[in-house]
Amino acid sequence: MQKTYKVLALLLALAFLVLPAAEAGKKDKAEEMTRQKRIMFIPHDNRPISDKQTADVVRELGYEVIVPPDDMLGSRTDLGHPEELWTWAEENASGVSAAVISSDSMLYGSLVGSRKHDCTRGEIVARLKNFEDFRAAHPALPLYVFGSIMRTPRSGEASGSEEPGYYKNYGADIFRYTLLTDKQEVEGLTSREKKEYAFLKELIPEKSMEDWMSRRTKNFAANEKLIDYTKSGVFDYFVLGRDDNAPYSQTHMEGRKLLAYSAGLGSSKFQTMSGIDEVGLLLLSRAVNNIEHKMPFIHVCYNKGTGGRTVPAYSDEHIQDSVRAAATAAGAVLIQRPEKSEYVLLVNTNPNGKTYEANDRTNDGKVRDGTQYFLDLLKDYIAKGYPVGIADVAYANGADNALMEGLKREDLLFKLRAYAGWNTPTNSTGFAVAEGLLAERMTDDARDSLLLTRYLDDWAYQANVRNTIARQLTWLRGDGFYGSLGSKMDAVSMRSTRMMNRFIEENLPPITEIDTVVVTFPWNRMFESDILPEDPGFAYEYLARRK
Repeated sequence: MQKTYKVLALLLALAFLVLPAAEAGKKDKAEEMTRQKRIMFIPHDNRPISDKQTADVVRELGYEVIVPPDDMLGSRTDLGHPEELWTWAEENASGVSAAVISSDSMLYGSLVGSRKHDCTRGEIVARLKNFEDFRAAHPALPLYVFGSIMRTPRSGEASGSEEPGYYKNYGADIFRYTLLTDKQEVEGLTSREKKEYAFLKELIPEKSMEDWMSRRTKNFAANEKLIDYTKSGVFDYFVLGRDDNAPYSQTHMEGRKLLAYSAGLGSSKFQTMSGIDEVGLLLLSRAVNNIEHKMPFIHVCYNKGTGGRTVPAYSDEHIQDSVRAAATAAGAVLIQRPEKSEYVLLVNTNPNGKTYEANDRTNDGKVRDGTQYFLDLLKDYIAKGYPVGIADVAYANGADNALMEGLKREDLLFKLRAYAGWNTPTNSTGFAVAEGLLAERMTDDARDSLLLTRYLDDWAYQANVRNTIARQLTWLRGDGFYGSLGSKMDAVSMRSTRMMNRFIEENLPPITEIDTVVVTFPWNRMFESDILPEDPGFAYEYLARRK
């Protein structure tokens, strides 16, 4: 009996020891699960598409995505606050399972800041060193970084006032001059081009060219150092986006040289790819796939005609190469057989290989060559049960109205896995790749919410409302124009809101969450908008999710 009591006493003592340990184990596991669901994201500015809309895709998976306050990020007029961003990053790095960071924000303040800053070389070098210190302080934190090779807009108008002032007058000449410089290195110039090159060299003010090139020289040197960090393991993955460019341009030339500098780094560590605004979401997708130990397979199919060999507007490569790069950046693999894939991406190119602007007169909703072929292709994949997404790149800066009319007519709008048709073609393909990969793990409501965001922005606003209101700007009282609305902003917001709500009523199925929307212009221009539900209760909930 005494022996029995001793055994019982021993068991009770062990229980008192084991139970707290078990509880502690449960607590540690819960904390680990919470940490795994939290990602730090520092975008390259506070535009809705690069900030809220990008983070929202991952939030719909149930992740917490922490982003710096809007007033700390760069905007059109505020180039950003790199020192404050570094402080914020240090204060928020503990308790996250991955960090996706824009090097442009951390070095210059923002993407626009990279084009217009007055930072000294010493300031940039000191901020580069912060990456080493950050890695040393957080050695186990997966760190995914994206930066830009400075863009080369085709003209002052195309620059949207995001280049120094002289670009308004000499932008087209600078673009042409650097195009010829690049071409001269790659294949040589004709005698006529040599004369044009000499003429442009004399035409462009020396002071303006020196200013433009000095900033690019600093950016190029910084990108070399970022590549060094990738080689030494400071970064887990690094992407350099070739912002708005062309097959021959200063951007293309710098991209060639930086790719050569990265020799020895495979695509599992580094890429330079056409585009920039989509890269944040691609790396967030990569972070999620790594956290969840997934390597998804994607099958890609193009419209008839030129298809994947299309070199779209604002790009220097075939769209099939951009899609492949986007898939790799997101942590996915392209495969030939759709039945083995988790996601099928259909790319809506024009059969003739050209990219038009969404405000082109041909974007009138009427069926064109390739429209019905693409719709039939889509219906076939859906009928076979494949999860299908669309990258809509027949037009830049907005949706293809003929395609969208077909999706509406065939009741296919909300049978997709993902859709994107905004800004440059590579913005759209990259976004559609990343969102489609993550949407596979979302609820139906979450997928529909993301589709709705894109339909409101890419189809309703960018391809239709924006173009109509832009033609009406001269009717409105006050000072302001497309690129800087000024005192016309309230009137433009009111008209856009009215037109958007009419578009929703006429083109989208009844949506219980959103009866009407309000359109605002956070960057004081018509190029991008922020579209929010008008219902106060839903708007409050909508905004709360984005904090």
